[in-house]
Amino acid sequence: MERITRFRATILLMLLAALILFLAGRLYYLQIIETGGRVDNTTTFTTVTRVKAARGSISDRDGNVLVGNRASYDLVINHYVLTNSDDPNTSLYNLVKLCEELGIEYTEHFPVTRTAPFRYTLDEASSTWKGYFQTFLESRGSLDSDVTAPLLIQELRKSYLIPEEWTDEEARAVLGLRYELSLRALSTGLSNFVFLTDVTTEQLSAISELNIPGMNVESSTVREYHTKYAAHVLGYVGAMSPSQWEYYQTVDHVEGVDDYLMDAEVGQAGFEEAFEEYLHGIDGWRYDTVTSDGTVIESWYDPAPIAGSNVEITLDMDLQQAGEDALQELFAILNAKEEGEDGQDAEGGALVVMDMTGQVLTCASYPTYDLNTFFENYDLYLKDERNPLLNRALGALYPPGSTFKPAMIVAGFHNGIINSETIIEDKGEWELEDGLILRCLQYTNYGNTHGDVTPAFALTVSCNYFFYELADRMGISLSDPVVQALGFGEKTGVELYEERGYRANQETKSLLYNTGYDVFTIGDRITASIGQSDHLVTPIQLCNYITTIANQGVRYQATFLKRVVTADYSQLIMNQTPRVENILPISDEAYATIKEGMKGVAHTYDGTAWQTFISYPIEICAKTGTAQTGFFSGSDHGAFICFAPADNPEIAIAVYGEKAGHGSTMAQVAKAILDVYFAVDEEDSTETFENLLG
Repeated sequence: MERITRFRATILLMLLAALILFLAGRLYYLQIIETGGRVDNTTTFTTVTRVKAARGSISDRDGNVLVGNRASYDLVINHYVLTNSDDPNTSLYNLVKLCEELGIEYTEHFPVTRTAPFRYTLDEASSTWKGYFQTFLESRGSLDSDVTAPLLIQELRKSYLIPEEWTDEEARAVLGLRYELSLRALSTGLSNFVFLTDVTTEQLSAISELNIPGMNVESSTVREYHTKYAAHVLGYVGAMSPSQWEYYQTVDHVEGVDDYLMDAEVGQAGFEEAFEEYLHGIDGWRYDTVTSDGTVIESWYDPAPIAGSNVEITLDMDLQQAGEDALQELFAILNAKEEGEDGQDAEGGALVVMDMTGQVLTCASYPTYDLNTFFENYDLYLKDERNPLLNRALGALYPPGSTFKPAMIVAGFHNGIINSETIIEDKGEWELEDGLILRCLQYTNYGNTHGDVTPAFALTVSCNYFFYELADRMGISLSDPVVQALGFGEKTGVELYEERGYRANQETKSLLYNTGYDVFTIGDRITASIGQSDHLVTPIQLCNYITTIANQGVRYQATFLKRVVTADYSQLIMNQTPRVENILPISDEAYATIKEGMKGVAHTYDGTAWQTFISYPIEICAKTGTAQTGFFSGSDHGAFICFAPADNPEIAIAVYGEKAGHGSTMAQVAKAILDVYFAVDEEDSTETFENLLG
């Protein structure tokens, strides 16, 4: 019995020994043979992937989405999986070669030029990326901060076991990606490496065939434009520059939106830039525990991404479309004229429409572009002599011409120089102290005068002589404060970049001209009265100014912002309320006089815009303006301002055309806006561009 027991024990021990030998052999195979001799005992690794937050949408005043997001895909490389694969260098080599063949540009921050002779590009990097590079060098014990770029390439070739038969440029391409992956292996806090963003189906198919270890497809979003209009104000997004990175680290933002990563996309122009603090969401972080072959064991978010807020702007896209189409049609007709005809050399223009509280309903600049193809055609826009990238509505400065004359009437009444019954005889010629003669256009063109002119009639017929005499009686010291209060030489307060402009006075002349030529003469003062001299305004200032007159002296801050709501529209974050910038009381007598004169511009045959509005069913108050560009500079600039209805104003319009000829030319663009806003039937509004321009 004892012998049988011993035998059974021996058999059991032999089986146990065999099992141990089998397990030891299997372990040796897995850890030594299959890993190529690597003895790293780490079997899992937790990686961090940034999950981009969806950017908020931009909608018009009626809730129509103008700029939103579409689903896209990014290619992200898990550094742990790739660097633990059999041949990471060859995988990366095949990847960069494929990108080269397909013309794919990928992300990479290695601060060395991609072609020999190699040099550092640290001057183009932010301070943070410079710090990452220093951390990288310190992690390579044999390298110091004084190593030259060519020597660095050679040392890294050895360190990363780059094949000798590869050229330096090929090695440099792979080293750029090895650098990105190495930074993730260090304690830099960087998320997994985003190799490509917004990958196309063709790109994804081609790259997938390479079977790159650790290459994952991540869902994301990119900006999508649902309109071809309003390009100059909608703006666009792009990767932040080093200077923007520094800025976003210091500036105060809305709570929770101050944690920008260096590769974040931010607004670069227009509303995308102006409302960045609302539109930009809070990115999330996903933690993945993976094995060396990429198998995900566990995933969690900390924190989850939070989408950006939605911004509703003040634009009325029906008016915006009507205005841009009208500008395009007008300039096509002007440019089709015979060489030398007035307006044939027209170059560009702008249109701004506001309501009576300063909300901008339309902001158009011509020529324009399509944001959907902006980056593809960017070089063409840069070469275009007409400068389509310039937002003329906010960024171009023009002499106001006779659109300035209502301001002179306001100043004359405000200072007690004139009243509604004041009569100034138009003598045709107004002589300056130095003997220089200034002539009224009526006298120059027809050899006669306007006779006895009241303030209202002076506006209707745009009598220069009346305003020469008014300026001489009043003086610049009395008129300039009034002109300033009406908004000339002052920013409108709109959220986008705008030029300030200038008022013609001693201060401006000293600023603009060299010593010896900066004396503000009587000639300057007199020509300033008709919107010449050194007056320079933006079209949005002109609109804000005529809105102020329509409001009987109350000037509102201009705005594009209506309200901001959360991504799911469940909560109101902010609601824009009208803000009064300045109040210049305009007396009832002065207001009635200005309205009478400006109604005459549009609705009497004496008026300078009667061809467009003589039978228009909505009564408007208007003023045309023609500004000289110089004898050898081509056609005159044309301007038109108005508000409507005359007796209960709802909207104000300013249109400006570079070298477009007389201001009445621009009236047709304003009419296109009025037709849409007041739903005027076509049969009640029959004037066309062709009829007007001949």
